[in-house]
Amino acid sequence: MTNKKWQSHPVILMAVAINVFLLALALAWSGPDAKALWRLLGEDGIVEWLQFLCFTVIAGMLAFVFAERRHDPATSAFALLVLAGLSALVALAALEEISWFQRVLKVASPEFFVENNRQAETNLHNLAMGSGSLHKTVLLKLILIAGLTHNLVLPFLARSRPALRHWIERMGLYLPPLGASIVYVVLVALSHLLIEHPRKGELGETFGAVHYLATVFYAYFAGFSYDKPALFEHGATGRRVAILFAMAMGFLLLVAWLLSAGAGAAGA
Repeated sequence: MTNKKWQSHPVILMAVAINVFLLALALAWSGPDAKALWRLLGEDGIVEWLQFLCFTVIAGMLAFVFAERRHDPATSAFALLVLAGLSALVALAALEEISWFQRVLKVASPEFFVENNRQAETNLHNLAMGSGSLHKTVLLKLILIAGLTHNLVLPFLARSRPALRHWIERMGLYLPPLGASIVYVVLVALSHLLIEHPRKGELGETFGAVHYLATVFYAYFAGFSYDKPALFEHGATGRRVAILFAMAMGFLLLVAWLLSAGAGAAGA
């Protein structure tokens, strides 16, 4: 079902509101005293915990979609494999984001990671690669290409080529609404232009996590901008579920804030 009024959907609106709030907070906390901004962007800071929470929920949502689609004879084995693989990949991203609970559990890094990890942490994305890390040298470039393609190029092409959208959905994937994607990309660009901080890239990654949390629900669960049956029916029930999910997204931000304080992030 195609819905051109993405800007009126409560889940998309909440995602935009959370991301705008985080950018505004970063701007408000910028200044001579960098302690507050480190509370937002630093290790175990607000945005890092929010990324973990968003990725964890997304992984669970994709696993739920996979479980439901297993009973649908119209879903191919390849589409199921894609959904299962995406769920596992996002779960891995969540655990990598907080170094597999290393700092929470106060576990020392094994010798291999002390010697080969740029931050001496137990994770893969910060493994040394030349003068940089795997994250900065390879992963960020792949994320940039994949993000622009999935959020801008393909949704734009699909507007005049419905067969492209059908092909993507047959593979178990979806396309986010173009308007919401434009807002997301603009916010990422603004964060790089307006914020001066060595970890300002964390803002863009968080914007992406929140954006995908909303659009996964918008497509698979609500069935908007998506031609396959929604997991929740439309009408009053669908609206109530969407409002509840939007409220839960706001709660994730509060939980991330509390976790950052409990973990002793800078400025806490």
